[in-house]
Amino acid sequence: MMRNRIGMIGIPAGVVAIVVMLIVPMPSFVLDVLISANIAGAVIVLLMSMHVQKPLDFSVFPSLLLVATMFRLALNVSATRLVLLHGYAGTVIQSFGSFVVGGSLVVGLVVFLILIVIQFVVVTAGAGRVAEVAARFTLDAMPGKQMAIDADLNSGLITEAEARRRRQEIANEADFYGAMDGASKFVRGDAVAAVVITAINLLGGFAVGMLQRHLSASAAVHTYSLLSVGDGLVSQIPALLLSISTGLVVTRATTEDDFGTDVVSQVRRQHRAVRVASVVILLLAFVPGLPHIAFLVVGGLLFVLSGRLAKAVPSDTSADESVQPEAPDIDAPQVLAGEVRVDPLELELSLDLIDLVDATKGGDLLERVKGLRRKVAGDLGLIVPPVRTRDNLDLEPGTYAIRLHGVEVGRGQAPPGRLLAIGDGLVGLPGEETVEPVFGLSAKWVPAELRQQALIAGATVVDRSSVITTHLGEVIADNAGRLLSAQQLRTLLDLVKEREPVVIEEMAAAQVSLSELQHVLCDLLDEGVPIRDLARITEAVSERARTSKDPDALVEAARDALGPAITSLYAAEGTLAVITIDAVDERSLVEAVVNGDRGAVLAIEPQKAETLVEQVRALAEQAEQQGRRPVLLCSSRLRPAVHRLLAGPVPRLGVLAVNEIGPQVQLERIGTVHLANEIAAV
Repeated sequence: MMRNRIGMIGIPAGVVAIVVMLIVPMPSFVLDVLISANIAGAVIVLLMSMHVQKPLDFSVFPSLLLVATMFRLALNVSATRLVLLHGYAGTVIQSFGSFVVGGSLVVGLVVFLILIVIQFVVVTAGAGRVAEVAARFTLDAMPGKQMAIDADLNSGLITEAEARRRRQEIANEADFYGAMDGASKFVRGDAVAAVVITAINLLGGFAVGMLQRHLSASAAVHTYSLLSVGDGLVSQIPALLLSISTGLVVTRATTEDDFGTDVVSQVRRQHRAVRVASVVILLLAFVPGLPHIAFLVVGGLLFVLSGRLAKAVPSDTSADESVQPEAPDIDAPQVLAGEVRVDPLELELSLDLIDLVDATKGGDLLERVKGLRRKVAGDLGLIVPPVRTRDNLDLEPGTYAIRLHGVEVGRGQAPPGRLLAIGDGLVGLPGEETVEPVFGLSAKWVPAELRQQALIAGATVVDRSSVITTHLGEVIADNAGRLLSAQQLRTLLDLVKEREPVVIEEMAAAQVSLSELQHVLCDLLDEGVPIRDLARITEAVSERARTSKDPDALVEAARDALGPAITSLYAAEGTLAVITIDAVDERSLVEAVVNGDRGAVLAIEPQKAETLVEQVRALAEQAEQQGRRPVLLCSSRLRPAVHRLLAGPVPRLGVLAVNEIGPQVQLERIGTVHLANEIAAV
């Protein structure tokens, strides 16, 4: 109860009293007590700033800094009034003016100016800059921290109460550094005010002494100038202490201990640096002309200290090792959440395939997976999530399985001691016949010792790690759109913001949400279009979004911007093999396009749709047999619906719009689709 009364009544009353001090004269004895309290308060604040473990433990510091600054200025005004009226401002100021600076005006001014320079140029400027940068970085990091909290909450790692506490802590941290950015200006203004007040006191005291009290010039200078300097020193010492406190608070990183403990523990861990420094100082003692005794004493003390620090390290380590970590409760929410977590990508291996991930046995599968992730990032612009590799007792020997979001999407064989031979000439080779998992080619698992024989027979020989990595790469390429999460997109946009911030600003101005842009990118990836040029994609989507938020329209805008890049995926030596649709049929198909729940679709008779699919498939197979990679060329309005129709039956066929073709590409028509007639081949 008493503590609440002090906080509710005492503190506000003290702030009001500070304002009163600016107007009402004060006796010299009361001024002495308040000056002593000011110095004591500054010392307390300095010690508190050294003992906090994180800045938020002293969250009241910005407001306290303002009150302390106003209190110090009120003392300056009260002291100035007493000095000019009576030529005496109490014992404390008299002592600082006479004893501390030896009664010398020049010495007092020099010491006062040095304190001002230290506070204004060194401590305050640095602390203000740190507070400004910390405030900006804290605000920029808030969205990512909020998303991390939401992710932990959704996965069950934390409770709702803990999530609210963390969100509040993030908000308090941003408010604190923002307040510190402004509070540092108080200290800087206080230093300027101290110089002005001291200059006014010097001139005013000299004028009062000579004009009102009729003192000689030397007597006026001796009386008033020393008091003015003493007043300046009395105010600047606590001001310097508060400036140091400001620097300590804003530069304090969150740790488990206070500042002093952290310094001692970290110096203890780096005891070799102290030993080297002691040797250097001892060597300087033997340099002619230098004070030998001083360097010998300091070097010897450092050498002894380094030895004691070195002995202390093992004891701390043994103490840490003696504390055994408690085994986590198997029913704890964190443990259960880890067990039920579904990873975006998983690679499961049977027990006899574990050697592929054992580096001591020559296994390089993990390194190849890392290389695959880098390759996909370079080719598609997609940050593939880490692939969780683990063993599965339920898998048959020599089998691996690939899971996407917990669902198996691929399975294959990689028997130990075997190599996969692909191609012709496999009849005479011993081994188990199989089918290559990516392209469906006939192959054989041959013994590893027959590698050279398989090469002589004209087969392509692939090791087990390459088979698994290739299969995994194909799964990633086929499901790239499902692997692009909102968090990954946020990371990519942060990179774009660093290089081209205007693009992100335009995206916000066009009110394009993260989910809308994610939908566009997923559609592009599903069609095999790289999203490396994310800045151009975002710019095109933002421009189109000002007039239409239709998903297909946004996708087509992005494809239009990436037209040359898309064409280059299919063109060979500047020539693009195209399948076209008869003009009359294309117009009828455009009229049959309707918007469904999942985008534009063709509302045509099933027989006509089947005819379209079969003719396109026949032309595509004919072109592939000739070694060409064909695409279906149609209008941009028809393209999304035709792609959805052909995505299943002809998955490897690209469907391009006419406006995506660059002028530098030569078109080679390989056939035209007629819905009423047979294929018209060229």
